Amino acid sequence: MIEHPLAGGVANAGGVVRVGNHVLRPAGPHAEAIHAFLRALRDAGFEGAPVPVGIEPDGRERLVYIDGDVALPPYPEWMQADASLDALARFIARFHAAASAFDPSPFAWSSDVSDPAGGPIVGHNDVCPENVVFRDGVPVALLDFDVAAPGRPELDLASLARMYVPVDDDVNAGRLGWRPADRPGRLRLVADAYGLGAAGRRTLGACLDDVLDRTEEFVRRRVAGGDLNFVAIWAAMNGEERFARRRRWWASSQQRFLEALR
Repeated sequence: MIEHPLAGGVANAGGVVRVGNHVLRPAGPHAEAIHAFLRALRDAGFEGAPVPVGIEPDGRERLVYIDGDVALPPYPEWMQADASLDALARFIARFHAAASAFDPSPFAWSSDVSDPAGGPIVGHNDVCPENVVFRDGVPVALLDFDVAAPGRPELDLASLARMYVPVDDDVNAGRLGWRPADRPGRLRLVADAYGLGAAGRRTLGACLDDVLDRTEEFVRRRVAGGDLNFVAIWAAMNGEERFARRRRWWASSQQRFLEALR
């Protein structure tokens, strides 16, 4: 059957295709663990993740295609709405509840952006707009579990907040089409919708620091390793300037975000 390229993402940009009712994409070194986890989610009653079919002879993984809308830059108005963010935080709470029934210990997992403290559940670790399928503004599925790994739920939620609040300076956010918004208020919305208590909110605030640092380190490693997709993004966004600006912005803005979580 004809392979139709699917747009979006960076690490696998140009390598993900739809073939009929299936998706073929590069299988990473942790595909066995990820497929076991995806099956366990389904067994736990969570239907918001791809159903794995198997690994093809050419090394690509085959998954059942999920129909819906995936937001690409410049991000559309419906995806930026507070209602969509509220629904996404509730959706991630259901995902984490299903993930808690899975034992990750028999498997090896990605360390690319994993929680340095470890944790009780397998988190997605890359809940960005390109990795969430929506229907009528409501999230129905997560995509791309390549960097999934055991960790704290709050760190996974911090990863979501980094991309969806977004926790970023105006220049970087504007390049992706984000409109001006009360971003500390949107972070509070995430904590409220997820159902975080006081201790969880403190952990979420602390995790934001780690997520910002580790995602920068991840991008730098990919660029240094010659990954062409990351090299192109680095050049297009002037990576050194981008991350330096974000660090300055976070140093001056962090307190407002932490106060919003109290």
